[in-house]
Amino acid sequence: MGSTIFTLTINHKSDIPKYQQIVNSITNGISKKHLLVGDALPSVNKICKSNKVSRDTVFKAYSILKDQGIIDAVPNKGYYVADDTRKVLLVLDTFKAYKEVLYHSFINNLPDNVVTDVQFHHYNIDNFKTILNNSQGQYYKYIVMNFDHAEVPFIISKISNEKLLLIDWNIHCTPDNNYLFQDFGNAFYESLKVAVTSFKKYKEINFLYPEYTNHPIETIKFFKKFCRKYKFKYKILKNSKEFNIEKEIAYISVSDRVLGVFLEQCREKNFEPGVDVGFLSYNETPMKKFIYKGISVVSTDFKELGTKAAEFITKDEPMQHYIPTKLIVRESL
Repeated sequence: MGSTIFTLTINHKSDIPKYQQIVNSITNGISKKHLLVGDALPSVNKICKSNKVSRDTVFKAYSILKDQGIIDAVPNKGYYVADDTRKVLLVLDTFKAYKEVLYHSFINNLPDNVVTDVQFHHYNIDNFKTILNNSQGQYYKYIVMNFDHAEVPFIISKISNEKLLLIDWNIHCTPDNNYLFQDFGNAFYESLKVAVTSFKKYKEINFLYPEYTNHPIETIKFFKKFCRKYKFKYKILKNSKEFNIEKEIAYISVSDRVLGVFLEQCREKNFEPGVDVGFLSYNETPMKKFIYKGISVVSTDFKELGTKAAEFITKDEPMQHYIPTKLIVRESL
């Protein structure tokens, strides 16, 4: 029986509520196969006595596990493991084509007994707060895409570090957090360096950073550094309503909505992407290689991001890792 090597301990100095520590201990025991389906769990009285906690604390923990279908009880015999299914929560900002690549890579690399719930915060702090507050104690692990808001650190601090993986953007991350990030700064700069020859076909580079974007602003800083280093004329365009493409200008865009406008204007003005005007898009999607003979992209590998996030679930080890960013030059540049 798996329970012969299972021990339940409470850290009375921890900020994690004691009932949650019991929940975590049992779900971790199941994930590591220290507890198997059918194994008996320690009685309420035994946990109270050995860990100096109240009966209400143990009952609360067992009630949460029972509501989740992880454990069950037989009258006069006690509690036992009923199911080894583990639920994980994936919190993303918005649903876009490249997030779909991440999502499918993530779930395709998880074992059959892991179920994923997906929620989207849409950069709304109330949504973010509701999603994470309501999920407390409900999931084996949490994969969370942060955003820039003053309340975020407090909200994510309620989740124990060993259960939380922050992904995509290095914002509100502490040295103790598990993370899986892309580099929006220096890695972006290094990618642009690969395209110096392509950019030299144009008289100026315009960075399209529309007012509705939530793309990290550090990218702008490193774009300016690149242009100054290689002596390119440049502009930062933030008003999407004033976007009007001109010949001999290369455009870099962080928004696929702007990509659509760019292609419409190319058709209207009879401009050939990669000849009359240049375009570099942020974030690879499955379709960009086919649009207009191919759209050049600077992008992290979202498939690898999903695969590595799945490793955090399956390997149960700390993770602090950056996914490489690279340039893919196609006909649009």
